[in-house]
Amino acid sequence: MMGIPWQQNLAVARYLLGQRLARREKFPLLVELEPLFACNLKCPGCGKVRQSTEILRQRLSVEEAVAAIEESGAPMVSIAGGEPLLHPDIGEITDRLIASKHFVYLCTNGVLLQRRLDRFKPSPYFAWTVHIDGLADRHDQAVARQGVFDKAVEAIKAAKERGFRVTTNSTFFTNDSPSGVIEVLDYLNNELKVDAMMLSPAYAYERAPDQDHFLGVTEARELFAKVFAEGRRKRWRLNHTPAFLDFLEGKRDFSCTAWGIPSYSVLGWQRPCYLLGDGYASSYAELIETTDWDRYGRGKDPRCNNCMAHCGYEPSAVLATTSSLRESIRAVIGTH
Repeated sequence: MMGIPWQQNLAVARYLLGQRLARREKFPLLVELEPLFACNLKCPGCGKVRQSTEILRQRLSVEEAVAAIEESGAPMVSIAGGEPLLHPDIGEITDRLIASKHFVYLCTNGVLLQRRLDRFKPSPYFAWTVHIDGLADRHDQAVARQGVFDKAVEAIKAAKERGFRVTTNSTFFTNDSPSGVIEVLDYLNNELKVDAMMLSPAYAYERAPDQDHFLGVTEARELFAKVFAEGRRKRWRLNHTPAFLDFLEGKRDFSCTAWGIPSYSVLGWQRPCYLLGDGYASSYAELIETTDWDRYGRGKDPRCNNCMAHCGYEPSAVLATTSSLRESIRAVIGTH
């Protein structure tokens, strides 16, 4: 997989082999760890910051965060929120997870990144993930604040100069054109030279104030088919399996495996995924054992019908990749 360190590929391959040998049907590939919901932005496509004041004041302790990841057994952690850099102990949480050989992606909007760089050290187990939803005007529109794009770009440059691995995450909506998506990916890949890029169609997050610009399945496939046309997939360092990219442009389909990327927050393990709030479990084992997974997915729950979110379909693509020699070879050599 282009853009993914060999150490991570090897560790995940070993982990998946271990799960197969143990004949486990459901296991986490990555945990979305949300140590707080508070944020310094109010993006119209996100609803995390629109929790109650009481919940927005809560923080996971270092011990709670680390214990949840250790209990899950997942090899990778995406620390999100909210804005994780607002958490007073985010440096210690990250250090503890890295020390136990977890691959950590710390997601941030970039506003505070330069001021917090001294709290972190470069490591093969650590990467920043900066959210970039377009070039300057488009990104600032997406986050509802002027100047955020410039701050994020400055932060990316500063982090790379300090030797950090830097990735990006971009979410696209109905008001994004294929040419606009291509422009931002070319910029991130060729100008900023980020280490890897993640892509996602905007999903119908229940609490988001803007419910008018989420992409449906057909719209998402049409968008990505045009973006990936003419072999463009090969020229970008994308942090996805070829199988998931095939899924985005409609070349193949998968069933949802939301248990593969579960979400743990101040409220517990969210059921069934971080987009739907059908209750919480106190442990990953409880989440797996007490959730009726067959209820969810396109054609089952109407809330899932337009979802192509990575939390449900990225692990499906990974499992499909590791189950096929051909797909495994494609992933290893980066044939997108």
